[in-house]
Amino acid sequence: MIAETGVLKGKARRALDSTVLDDAVATQDTVTQLVAAIRRVRRVVPGAGTVELGAHDYDQPGKPECAWDDPVAKDALVTGLVNDALALLVTINPATLNAEQADAFGLLGLVAGQDVEPGDGEGTWRIARGTVSDRVISVVDPESRHVHKSLRTYRDGYKAHIAVEPETGLITASALTPGNAPDGPTGVELLADEAPGLEVLADSAYGSGETRAALRAAHHHQSIKPIPRRNTAMPGAFTKNDFVIDLEARTVTCPAGHTKTVDRGDKAKFGVVCRDCPLRSQCTTATAGRAIVLHPNEDELLAAHARARDPEFIATYRRWRPMVERSIAWLVADRNRRVRYRGIERNQHGLSLRVAAINLRRLVNLGLHHEQRWRLAA
Repeated sequence: MIAETGVLKGKARRALDSTVLDDAVATQDTVTQLVAAIRRVRRVVPGAGTVELGAHDYDQPGKPECAWDDPVAKDALVTGLVNDALALLVTINPATLNAEQADAFGLLGLVAGQDVEPGDGEGTWRIARGTVSDRVISVVDPESRHVHKSLRTYRDGYKAHIAVEPETGLITASALTPGNAPDGPTGVELLADEAPGLEVLADSAYGSGETRAALRAAHHHQSIKPIPRRNTAMPGAFTKNDFVIDLEARTVTCPAGHTKTVDRGDKAKFGVVCRDCPLRSQCTTATAGRAIVLHPNEDELLAAHARARDPEFIATYRRWRPMVERSIAWLVADRNRRVRYRGIERNQHGLSLRVAAINLRRLVNLGLHHEQRWRLAA
């Protein structure tokens, strides 16, 4: 319908953004996942129910009884559950399993290894310190993931990614991914069917060197905010932007005027010149002095930071990008922040239907009518 109206003809801008969609299930802890995964294997794999297991009565509903405040008791339970899972895994021949059985078998292997580490004694296990980046958070919906909004806060679910034509507000492409998927690569995929020459508008989540290189290779223009450069070792001190980087000469000059050659490891090491530098207190505390590491796509990043200071870039970004944020608001309005189904495939269908409804409303507002074919009011 959109193609038939011709409303996008000549519209050469696309704005990218994503938003978190909460999953439809409860996040499960390690013990709950282990018990649920073992139960599923015993239920769907022939003969698995006859394997002798001792940590828990898996025919009984609910969580195993345990003194949860007692670390010794908790480690003993985790050890028993992991060993029960391993007993099932070594007993079953995966080559004999159908698709459903293989899925249950694989999920048990994943859950039995993602959150635990060997204990102090032989054959013992405990909850691992730290969390793996791609952790399955529920065996009920294995494709849902933690979505980190900051270092200390996160939500659970998926990401909805959209590309919007900012003049009409029409969503030209959408995709649903696990919540921990990066924005940049998905944004590039949303534009895969577009003709070259678009102006792509996006925030710094799409500002990686790899994403910029991919957009340039597709012959698109970038109005994308650069990723802020910070001095994590010394907040408020000189950042990489304060150094003059000459990629052609492969040199880096520091704020104090010292110039170093970039070595084969793409590092410029200032070393001994930092010892008596009057600007040292504003630059580094490293005993070996400051070092600047060049990114494989440093040319893209340098160009992005330079363009971000251009008044034309600022004006274009402020004028055309807000529409994608408005479209995100329409997407999640009326309690549509939470997905209704489990898994990416079914929720992708739900996202596509929601996007179609939003686009239809936009077309009606633009004057959609039908006279032998779909048209917009002149």
